[in-house]
Amino acid sequence: MIKRYSPAELSSVWSEENKFRIWLDVEIAAMEAQAELGRVPAEAVEEVKAKAKFDVDRIDEIERTVKHDVIAFLTNISENVGPAARFVHLGMTSSDVLDTATAIQLKQAGELILKHLMELRRMIGNLSIKYKDTPMIGRTHGIHAEPVTFGLKMAVWYDELGRGEDRLRSAIEDISVAKISGAVGTYSHISPEVEKYVAKKFGLRPSITSTQVIQRDRHAQFMTLLAVVAGTLEKMALEVRHLQRTEVLEAEEPFTKGQKGSSAMPHKRNPVNAERICGMARLARSYAMSALENQALWHERDISHSSVERVIFPDATLAVDFMILESQKIFRNFVVYPEKMLKNLQLTHGLFFSEDVLLKLIEKGMTREQAYALVQRNAMHCWETGEDFLAALANDHEISEKVARDDLAKVFDLNSLLKNVEYIYKVLGLKE
Repeated sequence: MIKRYSPAELSSVWSEENKFRIWLDVEIAAMEAQAELGRVPAEAVEEVKAKAKFDVDRIDEIERTVKHDVIAFLTNISENVGPAARFVHLGMTSSDVLDTATAIQLKQAGELILKHLMELRRMIGNLSIKYKDTPMIGRTHGIHAEPVTFGLKMAVWYDELGRGEDRLRSAIEDISVAKISGAVGTYSHISPEVEKYVAKKFGLRPSITSTQVIQRDRHAQFMTLLAVVAGTLEKMALEVRHLQRTEVLEAEEPFTKGQKGSSAMPHKRNPVNAERICGMARLARSYAMSALENQALWHERDISHSSVERVIFPDATLAVDFMILESQKIFRNFVVYPEKMLKNLQLTHGLFFSEDVLLKLIEKGMTREQAYALVQRNAMHCWETGEDFLAALANDHEISEKVARDDLAKVFDLNSLLKNVEYIYKVLGLKE
């Protein structure tokens, strides 16, 4: 578990104390429902509420003998409650408690992650607005393509993070189910009304159809959508790493006072936070794969998923939350260099206007193939010589016969290439 980097609130979701507290709450809620149905004396419920307590160390001690965590927990409760404890866990199986409690924990964890993701999205939205009109070169295959704005790059992230929020809400909704239906899901020794009561009490929905366990497609979806969110964060971090390269240096993550980049090279300012995020995304994907493999269990249930889930649920939620918080660190004090963006934009001496020239020649009557060949010929010449693209085009008589230099110069208009950025912002609803 990545406790070192995670907020105490999320770490506490997966603490032994919280787990057993939820187990006890589920057991008491089931007793309340049974009392309403007349199966459990109301005074027994009140006695259990008054006396029930647990001790994590004592549960561990009992488990070393009985080799069963729920039995160890119930034994410890019985030690503190006395005779009324016979009504605890009545008609239930271990997975009724375990799966319902796990749903509550995943819901708690998911809601905290969602909160932090929404904070990150607001941060990115503000940066997008701030740099809406800051031009930079767009790159495809890592090669200069056409201009974008730095704000628009962030707007793409803002939009994707919004989809991440929606996916996470959907995953939380899908995992929020209670299962109180007995040994093979048939309600053979407990009423379905108990499941409905418990579900409502904890903001869940009844599972309705289950075996001994809640079906693991729900958990697989939750974990997979967490991995998709992690992929978005990795994508953003990877872009930061590229932009921070010495040859590019259009932006960089904060380098704080006293920070050191290398034990050998004092000059280094490395994108360590972004690299850490990219590494953690690999873990998130591996956890999702484990959850997908947990879907197939023998008949009404085996226990092969259990040991996996003890690791992947806490670690995946903590890992993704950590990635979000690391992203917040980067973008809270993100360092942007508009002057370097402009300088890099000019590296190819206007080559990014090649499509504008192509379209102008087509407009003047050339076939696309003819126009493409002429523009590419001049572009390749400029790649090799570093000559100004407009000058090379103006000196090409096949082009100058079609377009005068003054008209050609009008094509080299950066604002024209970015004229619809405002439209994108309007559709996204991004405004100051």
